[in-house]
Amino acid sequence: MAAKKAAAKKTTAAPAAKKSAAKKTEGARKPNASFMKEMTPSAALAEIVGNKPLPRTEVVKKLWAYIKKNNLQDAKNKRQINADDKLKPIFGGKKNVTMFEMTSLVNKQLS
Repeated sequence: MAAKKAAAKKTTAAPAAKKSAAKKTEGARKPNASFMKEMTPSAALAEIVGNKPLPRTEVVKKLWAYIKKNNLQDAKNKRQINADDKLKPIFGGKKNVTMFEMTSLVNKQLS
């Protein structure tokens, strides 16, 4: 009798697992349209990323490429970015900002 109960539990659990797997594939992540909208950079930001309208994601990618190329990431604290002459106007005159602060400051430079 215990074997029948165990067999019954196994058969009911299998369809539930299939349903949850189906939900995951149905609810695939969709890109947010506001991140993909092309924005025009300010004059200060255009010196680094160019003056053509770009999505925010591309602006941040180009900014990170500039930071890595010029070795502006702090050696001890990798979350800190040290500003050079081109980045200071974008960072509001600050000498260094965190990577999280950087994104909000960059968004202010886009229209």
